[in-house]
Amino acid sequence: MSNCYFIYVLYNDDFDRYYIGMSHNVESRLMDHNKGLSKSTKPYVTWTLVHKEQFETRMEARTREKYLKSAAGRRWRKKNINLGD
Repeated sequence: MSNCYFIYVLYNDDFDRYYIGMSHNVESRLMDHNKGLSKSTKPYVTWTLVHKEQFETRMEARTREKYLKSAAGRRWRKKNINLGD
């Protein structure tokens, strides 16, 4: 397993809700979210992975994660993540 980091964006269509996170293994993390193992996402299962980005360092990934959680990041998500609408 490589030491790269990923930021990921999950979406729940039933609740029209996003979740942004960071992990070494996005697929495993998505399974955890959908099993209800994360306190912040448990009330909204089932999640779909709608976006991910890879970074070499934790600091780069954390900076991008913080951006995506900001007002500017919400605008970016709305413009760049196609949910099939």
